[in-house]
Amino acid sequence: MASQRILVTGGAGFIGSSLCERLVAEGHTVLAYDSLFRGHKSNLESLEHNERFHFMQGDVRDVDRLDDAIEVLGGLDIVFHLAAVNGTKWFHEAAHSVIDVNINGTLRTLELAMSCDARYVLASSPEAFGEAKQQPIQNGNEMVFTDPAMHQRHSYGASKYLDEIACQHAARDGLDVRIVRPFNAYGPRLLGDEYGQVVAMFFSSVLNNQPIKVHNGGMQTRSFTWISDTVDGFYRAGLMDTALDGTALIGGAFNIGSTEEISIKLLQQAVFDAVSKDTTWKNALPEVLHEDGYFGDALRRLPDCSQAELQLGWKATTSLEQGLASMWSSLR
Repeated sequence: MASQRILVTGGAGFIGSSLCERLVAEGHTVLAYDSLFRGHKSNLESLEHNERFHFMQGDVRDVDRLDDAIEVLGGLDIVFHLAAVNGTKWFHEAAHSVIDVNINGTLRTLELAMSCDARYVLASSPEAFGEAKQQPIQNGNEMVFTDPAMHQRHSYGASKYLDEIACQHAARDGLDVRIVRPFNAYGPRLLGDEYGQVVAMFFSSVLNNQPIKVHNGGMQTRSFTWISDTVDGFYRAGLMDTALDGTALIGGAFNIGSTEEISIKLLQQAVFDAVSKDTTWKNALPEVLHEDGYFGDALRRLPDCSQAELQLGWKATTSLEQGLASMWSSLR
């Protein structure tokens, strides 16, 4: 594909920064747009002096600032919309902000894409299915959201569900929209503080010699996906004009995730195994504490990625063992 002018919202975040690197490496002109609420400019250091890369700090709901971004790019061909308030602790503590940013940010960037006749790629989430009763998770599954008086976890998942509705409505009106649902992406830039995600939190506990906290006995399962595999899924969904089978990609929704399912209890052991194989690491492994988790935490999350494989030619290629070893090496 010829060089494209690409806006990446949430471009200084974990997935967004790696996506920016891939896009620039492929010859595209990229502007990373980020409020820096959770993203960090340090994630983009490798692109700092690249003439095809730009950074702009701004709120994804700010229409005037978004217009400024397009002026810097000199036009717009593709939007990758990744900006959102993510992190399980935020879902409960800041539900209003989660909903506001996730929904209004999507509506504003969709309107921007419409005005520029640009392709639009939404970063959705398996959380858009709520407490999925059917596994593996696939298009057509029933959406299950529990009583919001019980907990506010679904402030994120329900807003992503509404984002998908807005995208499908735009696709029906002719906008070239694609939806990507990344499943538990992990890698060295993943936030490991109390508002972060579990793989990074476990490694952070090891590095800082702090107890590892395992919720609800660690019996819940996830499918962890290495960052380069995740980015490859986004890239294919955004840059391919048509599917491999010749069908249109407009309105397509793709699960991007490893099908290697593991419990959190076994993940903790896998992290310890990765650390133990490092002969230069002399510190003792931290103790493991068991505690209650967050309300509404999904018991299982396994993707059906057959549509991504069929139409995009995408499949996760990095095993969890390989990914954890690479992440530990980078963090060390």
